[in-house]
Amino acid sequence: MTATTAAKSKVLVIDDQPGIRRLLTEVLTDEGYEVVTAGNGYEGVQRAKEVNPAVILMDMKMPGMDGIETLQELKAMRQEDRVIMMTAYGELELVNQAREMGAYAYITKPFDIMAVCRMVAENIAGCAASRLMIG
Repeated sequence: MTATTAAKSKVLVIDDQPGIRRLLTEVLTDEGYEVVTAGNGYEGVQRAKEVNPAVILMDMKMPGMDGIETLQELKAMRQEDRVIMMTAYGELELVNQAREMGAYAYITKPFDIMAVCRMVAENIAGCAASRLMIG
């Protein structure tokens, strides 16, 4: 991925933990992405409507609207959204449910930050390729 491609790409981080949002914002901004954050599912759905992100990194467990409910709302709005679920819990059933609903991948917390960067880059490259094939 070129720096130009990264600079044009928006990443939405939805997580109720401020430290996780801060870390991902700092690292992904350094990688050249424009990062937008949301502290819960409701805010995340609103931010997704506003910014049309290339990739969404979302926590599975959040108070209020959890990751599964948020994923459902996001996919109802735009089926093409590329969502990477983050979970501190090795809950296979929830992970499988998220994948069936259209999540592209999942990451277990604590995560390797460079693995997150690679996954975001791969999904943005895949998103760009899909748009080229469609349009």
